[in-house]
Amino acid sequence: MLPTYERFSDPKSVFFRLPFARLALVALSLPLGGFFFCVIWSLTFDFVRSTYTHCDVTNYLPSVSAAIGNYEPQKTVWRLAIFLHLPLRLAVAKIYLEHYREHIRRSRRLLGILACFLNVIEDLALFCLSFWTSADHYEMHRNAFVVFIACSECYMLVSYLLNRNVRKTVLLPHEEKSLRYKRNLFLVNVVAFGLAGYCFVRHNSHCEAGVYTFFALFEYIVVLTNMGFHMTSYWDFYALNVVCDAKHGLYLSQL
Repeated sequence: MLPTYERFSDPKSVFFRLPFARLALVALSLPLGGFFFCVIWSLTFDFVRSTYTHCDVTNYLPSVSAAIGNYEPQKTVWRLAIFLHLPLRLAVAKIYLEHYREHIRRSRRLLGILACFLNVIEDLALFCLSFWTSADHYEMHRNAFVVFIACSECYMLVSYLLNRNVRKTVLLPHEEKSLRYKRNLFLVNVVAFGLAGYCFVRHNSHCEAGVYTFFALFEYIVVLTNMGFHMTSYWDFYALNVVCDAKHGLYLSQL
């Protein structure tokens, strides 16, 4: 059975109605497109500057911070992508809160609220680390990054466990697919983050050629798996519309 999100409202009061799948694709395409643009532009036009480190050893990839925050037009493109996609991400967080209230056992509702809280803080931390770059505001950027990573990892874990263990309804086929992707992307994300940390420490300790390149590569994997995890909402709400009207605000309805 489909989730019971249907609400009856006056069609004249509806501000917009669109398939959730379309909203999910737009929310992903903005940061994903911005990320690839920044990396490719940095490699093509700012290779020497963006790949330079204090060790002055051979390096072939810019770090994420260098690619998105140190040079123009990359900095502006990334900030614009994050600014435009933030309202969509916050809207999805609200939709998940309604989803958990509907499908999570009452005794575990606080975990659903926690998941949404972590999601919102992650989104806001991403906004902060994007607008306060390491080159201009190092401490602010560093603190925002720590909050982003901590909330991101915790959110992915809590979200996966909620959908796996405390559902009060049976998972539909597309929800089972979403759950598998959540598990796999979370595991890859954690491993990549650990390897990135190891390469960063090793680079700073030994200044070996190529180590910072692996650090940057694992950073990319962390970023992409994070985006992929949030994209699983595409399957969580595949058969639903996002509706906003004057009476009920933002909610989901059946197609």
